[in-house]
This record gives sequence, structure tokens and C-alpha cells, in this order.
Amino acid sequence: MGQMDFLDLETVLSNFHQAANDALKEFSCLVEASCKMIDYSENSTYLVEDVQSKKYILRISRPNYHKKEEIEAEIAWLNSLHEQSPIDVSLPIRADDGDYVHAHKYNDTIYYSTLFTFLEGNAPDENNEEDLIQQFETLGTITAMFHKHTIEQHEHYKEFKRMTWDYDTILGESPKWGKWQDGLGMIPSRLALYEEASLVIKNKLEAFGKSKIRFGLIHSDLRLANLLIYGDEIKVIDFDDCGFGWFLYDLATSVSFIEHMPYLDDLIASWIKGYSKIRALTDEEIDMIPTFILMRRLQLISWIGSRDNETTRLLGENYTMQSDALVKEYLERNTML
Repeated sequence: MGQMDFLDLETVLSNFHQAANDALKEFSCLVEASCKMIDYSENSTYLVEDVQSKKYILRISRPNYHKKEEIEAEIAWLNSLHEQSPIDVSLPIRADDGDYVHAHKYNDTIYYSTLFTFLEGNAPDENNEEDLIQQFETLGTITAMFHKHTIEQHEHYKEFKRMTWDYDTILGESPKWGKWQDGLGMIPSRLALYEEASLVIKNKLEAFGKSKIRFGLIHSDLRLANLLIYGDEIKVIDFDDCGFGWFLYDLATSVSFIEHMPYLDDLIASWIKGYSKIRALTDEEIDMIPTFILMRRLQLISWIGSRDNETTRLLGENYTMQSDALVKEYLERNTML
């Protein structure tokens, strides 16, 4: 764990606020701008508004999560997507010195800041089933555009310094978000049940493989909070977790926190319909979708157990308990390889 993990929340937020105020000094146009925190999760995000009422998004990155070169790789991908695809993304903005990323150090801890363009729109409503199903068709198409672009630029992107999202870094020996075994509500019987599912997932992923038409640079966190609905458009934000992973993992992240909802199958069918307009999915890939969704669900259990923010407090141990039925259903459908 990094030094931040041992600080109380008040100190952590104070450091984020100080970094945000210092970050604005890198932009002469924002000397008199207002700055208001709008979200604290992995990072701290601020809405910035200049004297002419123009809005921006300022991100202060979680310390010890990314190196500067990794954030710069994220920025390079955003600029490439903007230039070479129709996907609407929030773009990084250069400061007065020409750089996108700046370091701010407090008590031997470095906070990186990046300013982005502001996009209009609102997150999808998970309680509006009809609209959400329709929106997932559009999301499927957008996701396929991501993946088509990644495959076309495979040789270029494989040199990027970004994290890898595979079994080892999600559920295995080197989990980026902590061990699912340390999640909330983990009793011996549940640990045994989930361990059995985790082994099935591992075996299936090994058989599935990591060919470049299945595994490459992906967004890695297309959950509802990172989508903006504006009319018939869907805009994508927060590329902080972009890295190398299975393309179908992007679908799994899209249903984060709603994997247990009764309309899940309808969302998946709609997503596949939209995705197939750009890239065809094989029967083998479609059969792997439940595996990626359960892997993501277990990963989120580890995330809830290792983080302290509004979302993790809201979900708590109940999210783990709701997972039991999903794990049992998955095991009933799959036998050990």
C-alpha cells in the first residue's frame, strides 16, 4: 500500500484540494476560476469554471496509482481516439508550459494533475430499464469502435506504458485493487464457494487466450458513471484505468454494480447487437461473457473492501451477499476444466 492508504480521509481530501488549487496556477486563464470537487473515488475530480463561465474538468490522480509516463500514455490514446475515431471523449488540455501532466508534492507524496475539456450530459439511469437497454445497443457500437481502433494500432499501442488487466492482476497473485478474499462479508463457506468459481474463471481464460483480436488496449471501466447521455449520443469519460485487457472485459465493466439486476440478459443482448454492427463476435466469445462478468464482480468485491468512499460505503457487505446467487449459478453452468 502507498502512504495515502495510512492517512485519514480528512487529510487525504485536504491534500487533494491543495493539489487542485496549485494545479490551476499552471493555467493563466484559470487564475480567477472557481474549483469545486464533484467526485472522490480512485481520484479526486473537480469542476472548474473560469470568469467567462467556461467549464473544465480537473483530475487529481490517486497517489501511487500511476506513474507520469502512464498518465501520458492515457493522454496519447485519448488524442488518438479523437483524431482517428468518431467517439466523443473528454480531451486533455495543455498548461502554459505545454505539458498535460503536473506533479504536486506534499509530505513526500506526489499528486498528478490533468485538466480536461468538459462534456455535457448525464450518466445513464440504472432504474430506467427501457432506456438503459436501448442505450446499451449504442454503447456496444461505441465499444466495438474502441476495439477496432486498438486492433488497427496494435503495434503502436503495445509499446504504451499502461497496466495490464488479466487474471493475475484482477483475481490472482498480483491484484491491482487488492484481494477479493479480503472483501467485506467473507466467511469460510463463501470463501470456498468463490475460490471454486475463481479457478473455473482462470481455466477458461487460459483456454480463451490473449490473441490481438481478443486482448489489447481497452477503456477498462465503462461503468454507467463513466458514460454521459446527451440526446441520442453517448460520450465516454474517465480513462484512468485504461490498459491492456480482454475486449470482453469492457462489456463486464459496463454492467458494474448491476450484474444482479433482472434486466442483465437484455442489456447483454442489446450490447451484442450494437457491437456486431462494427465487429462480429464468435460463439466462443459470446459464451465467455458470463466469465468476464463474474470476474469483474469479484474484482469489485475487492475494490469495495480496499477503498473508503461514498460508493463503497453505500454498497458495503450487501454487494458481496448479493453475489452468492451469481456465483452459484455460474458454477452450476460450468464444470472444472
